[in-house]
Amino acid sequence: MSHISVLLHETVAAVLAERNTGIYVDATFGRGGHSRELLAQLNTDAQVYAFDKDPQALAVAAELEQQDARFKIIHASFADLKQELEKIGITEVDGIMADLGVSSPQLDQAERGFSFMQDGPLDMRMDNSQGQTAAEWLVNIEEEALANIIYQYGEERYSRRLARAIKQAGYIATTGQLAELVKAAHPKWEKHKHPATRTFQAIRIAINKELEDIELFLPQAVDILKPHGRLAVISFHSLEDRLIKQFIQKESSLAEDSGWGMPQIQQDTRRLKKISRIKASDAEVKENPRSRSAWLRVAERLA
Repeated sequence: MSHISVLLHETVAAVLAERNTGIYVDATFGRGGHSRELLAQLNTDAQVYAFDKDPQALAVAAELEQQDARFKIIHASFADLKQELEKIGITEVDGIMADLGVSSPQLDQAERGFSFMQDGPLDMRMDNSQGQTAAEWLVNIEEEALANIIYQYGEERYSRRLARAIKQAGYIATTGQLAELVKAAHPKWEKHKHPATRTFQAIRIAINKELEDIELFLPQAVDILKPHGRLAVISFHSLEDRLIKQFIQKESSLAEDSGWGMPQIQQDTRRLKKISRIKASDAEVKENPRSRSAWLRVAERLA
């Protein structure tokens, strides 16, 4: 399956907020759908900076960089957003968007090791040029820590049983071996869901530090947004969405009273205003089933 950008027009429209110039960041380039649509809407004096860790995504981005002088790719995680932009003299931007999902090419290429649908090396690294593969990581992690990760990141109720089976198996070389192992150890399968779904999600999140990176990215994004600049983030599972929701809630709410019973002079520390929460339409879900679980949250930087 070719990569279809989720909530494409909604995300770009939200970030631009009827502007057609300025400096924008695509924090997760992927295969470039959002960046290309953004460039199509912008004037010739605008700039788009994109981030990605995946060498294959970087190759696609390099071609776009050659075609459009307004675009620049940065080989880094969005967790290093401020630092990387400051290196090239950018200290504030007009809008930032991020699509937190795994791209279709990553899922569909067996050699990337993300999916149990095809047998391939058990890799799962977003940046497969460095770091431990999932197979190496599973050898090195303790059983209790693995169980906790499967429970927390996969929201898997049988995490301890599955962790025990995985650790007892020794070195697991392929996605097919891991999927079959989890399938055999899982006592209760969910309807219409492979029993290894939650375990694969948990391992992928852990080895790529996905949630930690989001927690680092969000405050940096607000730091560098100009007043009235927009932040638009697409999430695909409840763990991501909860982080984004709680962050926007915190940044858009007045600090609570100290509770001492005396009138307080309350300083307004709010940095964001909630704009919208958008789900993929029925038409989009029909065209691209992977958009089914997607949510787009949009917030605006206060002056």
